[in-house]
Amino acid sequence: MTEQTIIIRRASRSPSSWNAETRTFDIVLSTGAAVMRFDMRGAYEEILSLNQQWPASVPLLDAHNRETVGAILGSVSNIRTIGGEVIGTATLSKHGELAQRIAAELSDGGKFSASIGYRVTQWTEEKRDGKRAKIATKYDLLEVSLVVIPADATAGTRARTNEMTETIEQTETTTRAEANSAIRSIAEIAGLDRTWCDAQIDAEVSVEDARAAAFEAMKARGNQTRTVRTATVGFSGDDPEFRRAAMAEALYVRSNPTHQPSDAARQFCGLSMVEMARDLLRSRSISTIGLSPAGVIDRAMAMTTSDFPLLLADVVNKELRASYSAAPSGIKQVARMTAARDFRARHRVQVSGPLTLEKVGEHGEFKAGAYAESRESYSLETFGRVVAFSRQAIVNDSLGGLSDPARMLGRAAAEFEAAALVSLITTNPTMSDNKAVFHTDHDNLAGSGATIDATSLSAARLAMRTQTGLSGEPISVTPKYLIVGPAKETSAETILATISPVETAGVNPFAGKLQLIVEPRLSGNQWYLAADPAEIDGLEFAHLEGEGGPQVASEVGFDVDAVRFRVRLDFGGGWIDHRGWFKNPGA
Repeated sequence: MTEQTIIIRRASRSPSSWNAETRTFDIVLSTGAAVMRFDMRGAYEEILSLNQQWPASVPLLDAHNRETVGAILGSVSNIRTIGGEVIGTATLSKHGELAQRIAAELSDGGKFSASIGYRVTQWTEEKRDGKRAKIATKYDLLEVSLVVIPADATAGTRARTNEMTETIEQTETTTRAEANSAIRSIAEIAGLDRTWCDAQIDAEVSVEDARAAAFEAMKARGNQTRTVRTATVGFSGDDPEFRRAAMAEALYVRSNPTHQPSDAARQFCGLSMVEMARDLLRSRSISTIGLSPAGVIDRAMAMTTSDFPLLLADVVNKELRASYSAAPSGIKQVARMTAARDFRARHRVQVSGPLTLEKVGEHGEFKAGAYAESRESYSLETFGRVVAFSRQAIVNDSLGGLSDPARMLGRAAAEFEAAALVSLITTNPTMSDNKAVFHTDHDNLAGSGATIDATSLSAARLAMRTQTGLSGEPISVTPKYLIVGPAKETSAETILATISPVETAGVNPFAGKLQLIVEPRLSGNQWYLAADPAEIDGLEFAHLEGEGGPQVASEVGFDVDAVRFRVRLDFGGGWIDHRGWFKNPGA
């Protein structure tokens, strides 16, 4: 017989966290659950990392309507991450019919789903259960919306989580029967079944041990519940971005029949552009009854939410990106690609110096090494073009008038970048040491032109192998690419071909050793050897951070009856080091 202190925890049964006096309620913004998204590569699961720096406050909107002041329902503050959920405290506005209606619904015990608007600044991509997944590791939370169907099925208004703890202290003599009765009470309060309860009683465990086992069982059950909640999350049919992306993919299938549409896009594949515009209007509760095709387009282009122009911009972007990626880019293989944060001069500092280790005697001093620096720089510039897609072409469902210019612009952007890199090679600009990139003092320029043969290639390779760093230390650069123009393509292929010689003298030492790049913009007999840009700096190009390649923006024209698209490319390039390249003027 022992003296026991029985502690009983009862959770509050309050149905909602709504406080009518302060007009506040708790709202689950996200659980980081996977949401199905689509891009030009197909379907992927988007996962939000919950380890973020949350803003002090964001607006509370009606269904992501960011265009009108009337759509602001209030604000969300005190945003925090608790137990795998992002939770915020929403304050409902005292003004506006919709805000008043929501307040009345909450007072009657109603619940609403939530959806967040955010801008991703950093992605990582991986495979999860054989599926493609993109994890947003950094993003800016812009707004929270009350919606009918959320992308994250677990997001929404929240019941109160404050628990009331009642401690009942009873000092008494406890018999086995009384202990069993206490265990049954613990099982009932914890929501555990008869099997669990009987197992504790049969084992004759103490009340304290039973209470500890009940807590462990509740903890395990909570983990299982969270797993199920995450697994049942699907995509949101009312998400404007999702709907536009699915429609854009359906239009993309029309111009690229080999593309396999996703399940979300397949439902839109049979619709014309006018029918898609009508669907977008209806999703915004805008009536299209009695409107002609031209009237539907006029109303869709006049929408304050810009859904239809953004849909067309999505199509242009898909066509442009596909064409940009597919364009030949041989010269880009020998240049290092990176990203720049802004348009200021991009300085690259090279550090070189002796890295040999010297003996340190007992109680001796470690000697510091001296380093030499070389500084090269370049900056980004903005390039672009505006094209228009007329209202008549939209009404006529002339998709070619939209996709053809997009493909041409995508290819033009890729060719523009390649031409800029070739110009950096052929113009032979001056570096920070006041000498040209290819210069005899840099030991990367042949004294006289020669044809591409074993002798000239051997001399070029020797020059690269014996290159030294800024302080004279050997760096042994390994040539990987042979770059030629069309005039030397056959000669290059001949010297790189694998042959089976009868005699040792006929062995081709360069067979399979170099990768051939034929650049049509290189004229004459000149040829180059280049190292792998991952091994040593050389030629480099950059896009603006977060905007790799050409970007598309759209607007509805007023003076021109059309949707206009602006294609913008923030691009720059320059030489970082001369040691990874060798030039022969050719013969």
